[in-house]
Amino acid sequence: MSIWFNKNLVLPDISTLEYGRKTMAYYLGMEWVELGDDYLVMRMPVNERTIQPYGLLHGGASCALAETVGSLASHFVINAKEKYCVGLEINANHVRSATSGFVTATCTALHLGSSTHVWDIKIHDDNKKLVCVSRLTVAILEKKKK
Repeated sequence: MSIWFNKNLVLPDISTLEYGRKTMAYYLGMEWVELGDDYLVMRMPVNERTIQPYGLLHGGASCALAETVGSLASHFVINAKEKYCVGLEINANHVRSATSGFVTATCTALHLGSSTHVWDIKIHDDNKKLVCVSRLTVAILEKKKK
């Protein structure tokens, strides 16, 4: 059963949305890969925009990918006409370096409450090797009534 608020949500629907324009996700080259009933996948290139001086994927870039996929997953779970979501806490364990290609983040829910969501995000390189494990907590807030 789908966790998404819009039960008919499909990848082409979110791929064409303007969520990424003029944002960090856009400038770092993040793109949608897959949408399942209970998971969301994005990828990001490992290039001059996302590496640190040693030529390795920057840990902050991994966190940016994890927070982007998790926050947007929360956005698709809630009724966005009544609520909005913001990152509350993120942690990341960088377990392997990446120097080229893409890293792919797979986001699954650990908790979907009325005021918080907790997401598990695993980031793998092109060889399916685990690069980073992240946990993101998102606050779900009520929009102010006009």
